[in-house]
Amino acid sequence: MKAFTLALAMTAGTAAAQDALVDFQVLTPELALRAAVAAMETCRDQGYQVGVTVVDRSGLPQAFVRDRFAGLHVYETSRRKAWTAVSFRTATSDLAASTEAGQISSGIRLLSEALPLGGGLMINEGGGGMVGGIGVSGAPGPELDEICAEAGIAAIADDIAF
Repeated sequence: MKAFTLALAMTAGTAAAQDALVDFQVLTPELALRAAVAAMETCRDQGYQVGVTVVDRSGLPQAFVRDRFAGLHVYETSRRKAWTAVSFRTATSDLAASTEAGQISSGIRLLSEALPLGGGLMINEGGGGMVGGIGVSGAPGPELDEICAEAGIAAIADDIAF
């Protein structure tokens, strides 16, 4: 009986240790920068001057680029879009619709960092795990910001398709 109790205690201790830590993937700074530059260049090719922020899965900025004539607001706006995408694990264009006045989630718009405005996307690795987010600001419409964000993700897709 004593051996059984010891074995049971050891098994419980192993399970508790395994539950105490988590593993996750994040983008390297080099990949984050490559995604940001690709998004900016896509917008530039369309005639838009934008800022692009790539955040890690916790919403902390990893890379920011701003085209030479982009507005002053693009750092804050692109960062908040990327933060919102990872925080709520959804594209900010989808969140824009679900947080309109009268919707059950409209209170999200009262949060200081949340920006439910198109142009923010999650970056997922090939298995579906979120590794970061990207936010674009400065194109003449949120749907155009989102197209540029998609191009940024496409630029690193082969590198994160594991």
